[in-house]
Amino acid sequence: MKRAALAATVALAACGGHAPAGHGGGATMDGRIECRTGDAPFARACTVEEAESGAGHVLTLRKPDGGFRRLLVTRDGRGVIAADGAEPARVSVIGDRRIEVTIGADAFRLPATIAPR
Repeated sequence: MKRAALAATVALAACGGHAPAGHGGGATMDGRIECRTGDAPFARACTVEEAESGAGHVLTLRKPDGGFRRLLVTRDGRGVIAADGAEPARVSVIGDRRIEVTIGADAFRLPATIAPR
């Protein structure tokens, strides 16, 4: 796997909104992203909400079952971290402009700006 650093922000946050359709397979204009829960296959079924908090830019990833995960966008090259909860977020680069964020049994595919390390 090639070594890469995520740029300061995930593309959704950098745009101040949702990435356009076809932008690296990320979010569509309706804000849907690919996700999976447990052993289910990936489907474009989750939504993304953005907000500012005292800690910084927060992405709320809403799952089809009503559950959600919150991510804090970092500025140190990691991309995102879990904003709360006991389970850490694991971030993997899966394409030129995409990352996969796994928290517990949930996984989300997000558009991202990726810079060579």
